[in-house]
Amino acid sequence: MKACDRKKKKHGKDTAVQGTNDSSVVSKVSAAAQGYFLDDFLQSFVCKVSRRAPLINRGYYVRWKAVDHCVKQFLRVTEDCPRRQVLSLGAGFDSLYFRLHAEGALERVVVFEVDFPDVARRKAALINGSDHLKDSLKDWSPSPSPPTGPVTISSDQYRLLGVDVRAEGAVEEALSRAGLQWSAPTLLLSEVVLTYVDAQRSDAVIGWAARLFPQSLFVMYEQIRPDDPFGRVMQDHFLKLNSTLNAISHYPNTAAQRQRFLDRGWERCTCLDMNQFYLDLVPEKERCRVENLEPFDEFEEWHQKCSHYFILTASKGSLTSQALVSPLSESSVPCMLPALDQRTLRATPMQDGPEGPGLEGLGMASAVLGPGAILLSGGSGRGGRGGGATLLVRGPAGWSCVCMEPQTGVRMYHTVTDVPGWGVLVFGGRTSPLNPIGSILRMTYDLSSLPDPSVPVGPALEWLSVKELACTGNAPLPRWRHTATRLRYRGQNFLFVFGGRTEAEPALGDGHFLCVEDQRWTAVPVEGATPAARHSHSACSHDGGVVIFGGLGGGGAPLGDAVWLRPTETGFCWARLQVHPAPVPRYSHSAHVIGHKLVVVGGVWLQAEGVPGIAVIDLTTGGSVEYSLNTASVPWPLMLHSFCSEPLDEEGTAIAVMGGGGNCFSFGTHLNPRPVTVDLRPAL
Repeated sequence: MKACDRKKKKHGKDTAVQGTNDSSVVSKVSAAAQGYFLDDFLQSFVCKVSRRAPLINRGYYVRWKAVDHCVKQFLRVTEDCPRRQVLSLGAGFDSLYFRLHAEGALERVVVFEVDFPDVARRKAALINGSDHLKDSLKDWSPSPSPPTGPVTISSDQYRLLGVDVRAEGAVEEALSRAGLQWSAPTLLLSEVVLTYVDAQRSDAVIGWAARLFPQSLFVMYEQIRPDDPFGRVMQDHFLKLNSTLNAISHYPNTAAQRQRFLDRGWERCTCLDMNQFYLDLVPEKERCRVENLEPFDEFEEWHQKCSHYFILTASKGSLTSQALVSPLSESSVPCMLPALDQRTLRATPMQDGPEGPGLEGLGMASAVLGPGAILLSGGSGRGGRGGGATLLVRGPAGWSCVCMEPQTGVRMYHTVTDVPGWGVLVFGGRTSPLNPIGSILRMTYDLSSLPDPSVPVGPALEWLSVKELACTGNAPLPRWRHTATRLRYRGQNFLFVFGGRTEAEPALGDGHFLCVEDQRWTAVPVEGATPAARHSHSACSHDGGVVIFGGLGGGGAPLGDAVWLRPTETGFCWARLQVHPAPVPRYSHSAHVIGHKLVVVGGVWLQAEGVPGIAVIDLTTGGSVEYSLNTASVPWPLMLHSFCSEPLDEEGTAIAVMGGGGNCFSFGTHLNPRPVTVDLRPAL
């Protein structure tokens, strides 16, 4: 490649990286406008305020909170020092100086900001054009002509420098000229900056800082975990923006990032992913405040976003004993190693499997109607929330998809439960996090007249009908993310509804019995300690009762318990199952009882590396083992949350996984495009 071509390519990448600053500040403004944090200065750096989705607002809140936590801790531990410094590398349009100045927190503090010359000049122009910002710089007299050197703003407590952070010599010279005192206690900040630099150069910056600042703390916020499905979508997003994440492949997890700093001269280092930071270091009262700001139901995407970012603090010299972030002795998300079997379970796209709008989505519900017939209902796809039903039919030529017109109503995170000889019960769900659905539907079908998938379906479908039920008795609160399981009691079919959430309650722990034949909510005696409130758990019929596993608890952490609602002479009794080794807690999974084993499929966990595959719990002995999924034959990132799964045969030797995926933070929406089958025989 010619030198001029290399220079042009480098300039293009630098411009793309600068563009990430512009989109980032818009998102920060959105979060501040919705009350996630207080910052009246950010709006001065954007042309137009745009409201982002609640997921993005939360994501930028936890980033802001982590950095703010570290800055305030640094100012606290150095409050007796005669001079303190903050050096922000790749500062972009950050408003840190102005916010701290307004809070009166900059006594004996000088803030230095370094970024590309173009970014620094743009920021200086915005400051010069805003009386609100200039009021924080009383001693600044801007030059009438463009600056000839790297310093674009110089005031008593604020210096803005336009210099490439990769040019160590130029940065060192510019900082010295700007008055930085290398021996003074210094906080270095790097928010998603060094990852855009090739690993060798970013390592050099980390080593340079350790060498030149004898009393210092380094704070970094960046991405990790590139190889799981979310990580692949994240990397592809930045690749399309021409802003490749370089460091993530060299330092893919928190342990590697910590060692990276220790190997380059830092004496102590702590690194937490953002789930650990949020659940352990953000006070419960503050979490409750944030979680009540906007309607929210993207827990899977939220936890995955947090598991793919970290906050790191490294220290040197007299500040080494000060840890700006450190987990509690009893963490809400303690690290767990799954008891992995050496064998893997193979996932493959469904043979001759269909793809299309009826099979791509999240929050759907499913039921097996008979051999080779799987019903899918509702959910949300690229075209919005759907209200129809889809039938997967296995014929001589393979699987086919038929979309049906009878409407079950627009709903997601509901349940459909087949009652043989009676029909299918559709219960609960929501249209939005503010609108749970209280109606109950009965779908009846005739398997003897299943539609031919090769023939277009007309407006009238004689084999399937939908009717709303008027049930008597004390109905439960409308809810979603619950479970509804069929069981027998006193010779009748009952639907047992457990858990879920409402627009007001983050997690429910109540259980309700609906007599199917009488269409009446009935009080049934239940003894024993009720399990913890939860949603997004699994529930399976077993030995006359119901086995419940996992879910997301009211405190925001996944659960890993298994409980059995077992039948008694008078009713039922809750019994906790002793499982060993303890499974890694998870939620948004599915589960099936196959023989005497509980097979738990996919989900989201916070305590372990990677993503859940399949856990198998022996309901007789209590033994458990985890299996990784071999997805080499699946050409897309397979996301196993907010999906459905059903056995493909009576023996349960294989299952179909349908739907799943979600909004990957600001990186775009990824939905599994077609069903996948998993061979369970090695696990059974």
